[in-house]
Amino acid sequence: MCGIIGKAGVGNVTPELLEGLGKLEYRGYDSAGIAVLRNGRPERVRAVGKIANLRDALDKTPLEACVGVGHTRWATHGAPSEANAHPHNSPDGKFTLVHNGIIENADALKRTVLADDKEWESETDTEVVAHLLQKFYTGDVVKALAETQKHLKGSYALGILCADYPDTIFAAALGSPLIAASVEDGSCIASDVGAIGGTLSEVYKIENREICMLTRDEIRFYTPDGEPCEKATVTVVPDALSMDKGGYEHYMLYEIMQQSSAVRKTLEPLLAGDFDLGFDDAFVRDGLKEIRVVACGSAYHTGLAAQLLFERFCRVPCRAEIASEFRYADPVVDEGTLTVFVSQSGETADTLAALRLAKERGAKVLSIVNVRGSAIASESDAVVYTNAGREIAVATTKAYSAQLAVFYALAVRFAAARGTIDEARRAELTHELAALPDKIQEAIDRAEAPARKLAETMAATQDIFFIGRRLDFAASMEASLKMKEISYINSQAYAAGELKHGTISLVEQGTPVVSIAMDGGMSDKTHSNMSEVRARGALTVAVTGDKNADAFADADVLLTMPDTDEWFTCSLAVIPMQLLSYYTAKNRGCDIDKPKNLAKSVTVE
Repeated sequence: MCGIIGKAGVGNVTPELLEGLGKLEYRGYDSAGIAVLRNGRPERVRAVGKIANLRDALDKTPLEACVGVGHTRWATHGAPSEANAHPHNSPDGKFTLVHNGIIENADALKRTVLADDKEWESETDTEVVAHLLQKFYTGDVVKALAETQKHLKGSYALGILCADYPDTIFAAALGSPLIAASVEDGSCIASDVGAIGGTLSEVYKIENREICMLTRDEIRFYTPDGEPCEKATVTVVPDALSMDKGGYEHYMLYEIMQQSSAVRKTLEPLLAGDFDLGFDDAFVRDGLKEIRVVACGSAYHTGLAAQLLFERFCRVPCRAEIASEFRYADPVVDEGTLTVFVSQSGETADTLAALRLAKERGAKVLSIVNVRGSAIASESDAVVYTNAGREIAVATTKAYSAQLAVFYALAVRFAAARGTIDEARRAELTHELAALPDKIQEAIDRAEAPARKLAETMAATQDIFFIGRRLDFAASMEASLKMKEISYINSQAYAAGELKHGTISLVEQGTPVVSIAMDGGMSDKTHSNMSEVRARGALTVAVTGDKNADAFADADVLLTMPDTDEWFTCSLAVIPMQLLSYYTAKNRGCDIDKPKNLAKSVTVE
């Protein structure tokens, strides 16, 4: 969740570190800091809040050096404060470091290995690493870091300065992303390749417990035991470097507008049969006994849709699971289980932990991720990439839509392999999938103006409810999440059939209730539920397809979308809801791209 960057270069690196932190701010913005080595001594400046506050602090206390590290924080251990902000120092001032992740055994280490240490400056788990480095250091930082890693449990990406090595950065990682790269005037580390300035074509990915040593002239790698080793570079995907907003005010709006392209780029290879699944159709036909879709947040909501798709098309049991629950539920999975793990970043901690458990129990592991070379992708038996391009806004839009598209294509592919749809139905579904990107663009064009207008009303409310049935319920879950995470309005989603089992008691005069009724097979029933809340004074908003528009003409606000196959409707239902959430949050003056208390990549449990 936090972001780290470091550079060993020529001249003053502080401006580049500050610029890089700005590009990493989506990973956390509770505090930020930079440390450099100057005249054999560490110097640091830290500030609570966003990078702008650090920039102001640096104006008052400039840092100038050719080696330094920076950090932007999403608080886990200890409240956002200057004392808890990174970088952290060892008691003797020899080591200064930044950290992304969680040291799960930090308290235990304080009671045991570091029991004699009394000088603690912060409430963070990170400071334990600085103390361990001091304890094990005898002049060789690589050896000290190797010994330190033996004691650490959890996840981490570390950028380390040592006063005895004034031109060097040391780095290590376990379960958290960290790359190293040579640039024109030095060497860099970063949580995200996009944080490094200039044009990059290749980087080094720092693997679990590897140790990296960087100077301005070279990058060296060591095994977890501290022995020198060779390391190959990986190719950078050009989209990973982009920070462009396309002329829009916010990344979120730009990414909403990119959805047609993202879905097209994702579907094109899949519709051409370019699946690298790691298993053949024989397994799908004869060996596949069940499917588990495991994910968090919006990715989990795509799993709710996938559950219905796989069961309807493939006639195989499927269950969507929340990753943080799956890991601790002692799940019954085996070689007949296909576990599908969904994550935009490919580094979601709960999803990665659940993946490892599934592999241990013999299940086949397929991941759907957007970031090539990510941890989840690397540890899967097979990967289907969403070609959505880089997503910066914390609230996902285009990655969600691309994940849905992958599930559509997989469901059709598996159904054909299992013989549960005939060739005519497969051709019909394939044709509809090919048309989906254009329909998404039409949905955006239709929805923007009415969503902007409706948002004026929504911005003044305290509660919003979303209801739907079957796939519309899955879309309602995502619509509700989008609204609450960026507008801070209390937003809830319910299966429409559950209204009379308690939920309807919350509906008062003027309460907005959004009925999603894109699923033609369930629209009559959803209309009845809309009528029930309208009779109790609700402000009714209906989202439906063109063919059902007349049936919902009695809604206070009607948003019509293009028609598609009833099993692909989530992709169109979500569009006006994304735009409604965006404009509602904008009217409320919220920080849309960086909502409070959230971060883009959840790399801690």
